[in-house]
Amino acid sequence: MAHGSDRPEGRPLVLAGYIVAVTAAVFAFGLDPVLGVLAGALNVVFGIYFCRHLAFAVAAARWAERDLLAADVGLDTYTPPVAVLVGCKNEELVVDGMVAALLALDYPADRLTLVVVDDGSDDATSAKLDAWAAREPRLRVLHRPPGSGGGKSGALNDALDLVEAEVVLVFDADHEPESSALRRLVRHFRDPVVGAVMGRCVIRNGRDSHMAGTVFVDYLSGYLVNEYGRQALFELPAYGGANCAVRMSTLRALGGWNPETVTEDTDLTLRILAAGQRVRYDVSAIDFEEAVVSAQRFWKQRYRWARGHQKCLRDYWRPLMRTPHLSPLEKVETSLFLAVYHVPMLSGLGLLLTVLRAFGIGDLPVVGLLPLSMLLFIGPLAELCVGLLVGRVERRSAWRLLGFLPAFALSIWITSRAYVDGMLGRPYSWVKTTRSGATSTVDPALQTAGTGPDVAVPGSRPRSFAVASGPGPLGGPR
Repeated sequence: MAHGSDRPEGRPLVLAGYIVAVTAAVFAFGLDPVLGVLAGALNVVFGIYFCRHLAFAVAAARWAERDLLAADVGLDTYTPPVAVLVGCKNEELVVDGMVAALLALDYPADRLTLVVVDDGSDDATSAKLDAWAAREPRLRVLHRPPGSGGGKSGALNDALDLVEAEVVLVFDADHEPESSALRRLVRHFRDPVVGAVMGRCVIRNGRDSHMAGTVFVDYLSGYLVNEYGRQALFELPAYGGANCAVRMSTLRALGGWNPETVTEDTDLTLRILAAGQRVRYDVSAIDFEEAVVSAQRFWKQRYRWARGHQKCLRDYWRPLMRTPHLSPLEKVETSLFLAVYHVPMLSGLGLLLTVLRAFGIGDLPVVGLLPLSMLLFIGPLAELCVGLLVGRVERRSAWRLLGFLPAFALSIWITSRAYVDGMLGRPYSWVKTTRSGATSTVDPALQTAGTGPDVAVPGSRPRSFAVASGPGPLGGPR
């Protein structure tokens, strides 16, 4: 298997077995009864996910705002040696803002190492990083030759060989963390059971396009509701791959990041859980990132996520079900988490059954399909609405929910295509997300190599839909 590619062995016989089993059932029992059974099974699956979505939404609505405004506990009393790693490949549009934000991180300089990896870039990324490193002794730049392989995992593993620290933080090249994010993530490692910590990512360019606005709301739901709910109810959040920290001893014991996957974050999450440690989520450790601005970029990004996540399900489900480190309830939640990129595909099947029933095909009465149709949308819609409330966005941003209808339809096609490709074992290599670099939280005057070691990020705000002033009523302007 080539490094950095998602080349699962494939399960074409299993896929063929599904088709044969359904066909045989149709010949044995008739088309209508078989479609009725399928619809009933989907009702059960979507009912389970609906309850899960609703529980996460209730938890976030009840407690998330309180945690966002919680006292800053333990920010100054625990400062172990930390290494911050970033992989860059053709990131000339965003690299200056990222480096300026990293240099502004609030942490003792003698306990912080900053390493940025130029992963064979053929644009101005390399020159810009070298200019920063020439002026900033805190910054180290590693140049990988083109074709080094391993994708993001390979770049991070090479950087890992250069540092000695107790905790490793990872950001992506388009990320601009708040100055306190590092301290907020690191403080959790005082607990020896913690193997990794994830922070909250906020979209900074929500106004750049309709797609970026949709992703902005999606991230509110994902980080303020979904991951918060997994932390609050199960203590099982995921290591997200950026704005995340991992214990060095844990990372080395696991052999670093897996170069054979395109979703190294989910892969590492599952290996940490199987090793008996936990991931934590800190909703107050905020980092601003750039959303994709077009449907084509959305497709490429989510297809990669779906391929990698579905591969993780095939690779890790059985070991996780056998591990003694998870309770039965935690194993159920882990299974639901692993199968989450199959849900849109099943939703597409449910919609197909609904259409067939409208034409008189299927043994289930129309009223019996209503729960199926409603559960496709109500659970995720509840999370999205609570995300808008807890995130305190502008009121008119509620219209962005309409953008999820075409985005949901696109997700059905993406995940279905990813599932079939994965089952057939079709090769897929890690592909970076294209950036626009149009929006930054960092003052442009500071995004130049040579601004000095006292670079500071001012109180500028991203072009998102979040209201910029102080606390106010939920859902309305302050």
